[in-house]
Amino acid sequence: MSYKKYYDNRDVISLFSGAMGLDIGLQEAGLNVAIGQDFEPACVKTMKANGHNVLGGDIREIKPETLLEMTGLKVGEPFMICGGPPCQPFSTAGKRLGINDPRGSLFMDFIRMIDYIKPRFFIMENVKGIVSAPLKHVPADERDGNDPEQQLGTVLDVILSEFNKLGYKTVYGILDAVNYGVPQFRERFILIGSRDNEDVFLPVPTHFQMHQDPNYRWKTVGEAIKDLEDEDGECGKLTPERKKYLRMVPEGGNWKDLPKDIIPVAMGGAYESGGGKVGFYRRLSYAQPSPTITTAPAQKATMLCHPVKDRPLSVHEYARLQQFPEGWIFTGTTAAKYKQIGNAVPVGLAKAIGEAVIAVADKNAVVETKRFRGTSIHNRIRNALELGTYSGKIAAAML
Repeated sequence: MSYKKYYDNRDVISLFSGAMGLDIGLQEAGLNVAIGQDFEPACVKTMKANGHNVLGGDIREIKPETLLEMTGLKVGEPFMICGGPPCQPFSTAGKRLGINDPRGSLFMDFIRMIDYIKPRFFIMENVKGIVSAPLKHVPADERDGNDPEQQLGTVLDVILSEFNKLGYKTVYGILDAVNYGVPQFRERFILIGSRDNEDVFLPVPTHFQMHQDPNYRWKTVGEAIKDLEDEDGECGKLTPERKKYLRMVPEGGNWKDLPKDIIPVAMGGAYESGGGKVGFYRRLSYAQPSPTITTAPAQKATMLCHPVKDRPLSVHEYARLQQFPEGWIFTGTTAAKYKQIGNAVPVGLAKAIGEAVIAVADKNAVVETKRFRGTSIHNRIRNALELGTYSGKIAAAML
């Protein structure tokens, strides 16, 4: 079946939309999010509060025909389906228990929608742990090479196999948002697919730890939130005890910077536990990008506290680190707002991904690599950054 007559379409169907970080970035790249979908009532209310077309409810009970009817689109017409099917068991944080088979998860509903709707492209995002997560996790001391269930492969093997069955050409990788102008270290698994065998590619990094042009350097917490320093705003609360210990921590520090005799008391039971415990009494640094923001910045083990104020980051500051537009409305309790923002894809990363797909769609992705041969290293870097194309990526690799 030919879909050529739909090639000018830029409409996107967003699934598992959350607070719409991915969607906002795609829209900033030039796409049109025709509808969003989510199960969480607070997320649905947030989308509606910001004027977006929304279909709330359990995706397992949603028919693809309904999404098409609500957008006025036909099979094969949407430019893209995007989303991040919840795959918490695949996270590198915590234990991976049981059989984490995506064939029995919401991932298959993402597949179901793509199979029926047949968008020209899809974007799937997820935690980076999905790349290495086995279908059955077994502790090292209990592994049995003769157990067929322990030889099932990885979650990623199944995901790629399912998209291959649908006939989509795919490319995937782990992208760190800090390399795309986001003031935050945040690694996400990104998978892009093309229905029509187009040469999809991952976006080329645009920002670097060191660069002669300040515009291309990593963005810092100070650049994102320092103007809000005197605006406490809506914010989680620290207990008096936690606040007392936080006052002893310098900018950019954590529990390790507390006086030695106080550390055992301040840490409590966590003092004897393993792991790096970097989140305990953690203050951000104005001079550095933020670590990956969590969904609970006031909790003892996942603190994300202001560089100079004795409090967690505010909801407004959280939104700044994820690059939500000023005035974006988040609904629900303070905890619900933190969760929505903390789970979002940073807008700058989403925009870069959208621009990469649009470059393919506009046939701007293929440039002769010989164009870069014989040029100075400085020009090759500049060209790679400006092109943002597959050939730009090749050029960067040639440096």
